[in-house]
Amino acid sequence: MKTLEDASTVERMLMDNASKKGIPINGSLELLPLCNMNCDMCYVRLSKEEMEKKGRIRSAKEWLEIGKQMQEAGVLFLLLTGGEPLLHPEFKEIFIGLKKMGMILTINTNGTLIDEKWASFFKEYQPRRINITLYGSDSDTYEKLCHYRQGFDKVIQAIQLLKENHIDVKIGGSITKANVNEIDRLIQIGNELDVPVRCDTYMMPATREREKPFSMQSRLDPVLAAKAHVKALKGEMEKELFHNYVEKSLYEVEHILPDEGEHHMHCHAGKCSFTINWQGEMRPCVIMKEPAMSVFDHSFIEAWEYIKEKTSQIILSSKCNTCNKRTLCRTCAACALLETGSYQGKPEYMCQYVEEIYKLLVKEKKHG
Repeated sequence: MKTLEDASTVERMLMDNASKKGIPINGSLELLPLCNMNCDMCYVRLSKEEMEKKGRIRSAKEWLEIGKQMQEAGVLFLLLTGGEPLLHPEFKEIFIGLKKMGMILTINTNGTLIDEKWASFFKEYQPRRINITLYGSDSDTYEKLCHYRQGFDKVIQAIQLLKENHIDVKIGGSITKANVNEIDRLIQIGNELDVPVRCDTYMMPATREREKPFSMQSRLDPVLAAKAHVKALKGEMEKELFHNYVEKSLYEVEHILPDEGEHHMHCHAGKCSFTINWQGEMRPCVIMKEPAMSVFDHSFIEAWEYIKEKTSQIILSSKCNTCNKRTLCRTCAACALLETGSYQGKPEYMCQYVEEIYKLLVKEKKHG
């Protein structure tokens, strides 16, 4: 799980301070694995039948009891996600209850369920932000990638409704083979709607595709993913800002010093951040399957202390530790584990991805 996106300076200071003290200030709740779409690259979605073999949807009463324990432990920022979280039959009760506890709430949604009633609800009970993933620039892409043709029109309508009700919205773009040629259009749509867009070109290997060769995976091969990444950055940033990004990135690569020590996890996962999946298992982040402990079988604080201890013992690749391009790299414990099967593995996909990004940034600098 990423650290709180678009955090203010004060929020980042709170996160850094909590990380040093081991206080769980930032978390996410995966309310359910169900979704009305079926995206090829998804690593969460289950059908109702698959879900029922593994567990059940937890009630608002159960989540709010955990909420009280989170409040006592110091949790302030909370992301509600899924699956599609708005499908939870008691979502509104959960949202209102957590908000009354003082939680600062963000929502990840595909946006297709948001109508006038939902927009009115969020106008009355304001979230920090609603993150909506835009999977393509037309209905054809939604049909091909998400198997839900009407999704595009519903998402555009949802964004417009939320904007009209003065609710902060951010568009995320998950870039795959099906929509890689639509990056410019996705950014243009964001500009037309006056909503910031962030395209993500590195996709973790999806659960259903991990054993398949690249030719059969929905994610891009690493070189094409890197090209898409730089293209997206140029579209998302103004010219001067992108130029500064290039200069700063290359300077860091050229002046970074090797780190010969043990390479522990450098993100906030398991230090001040956590995720709890729909079954109640707390983990360091949404991608990592372990360490894990149930907050329903134990308590929130018991699970947190366990996760914190086990996370501190994770050691990553020493090769990554000494790489001069590690400031450009997005490798992490979850990436290493999914790409290689080991926390200490060297993820070749990410290495190729970063090497190509570096080459492209060098070219950008030369051409001004």
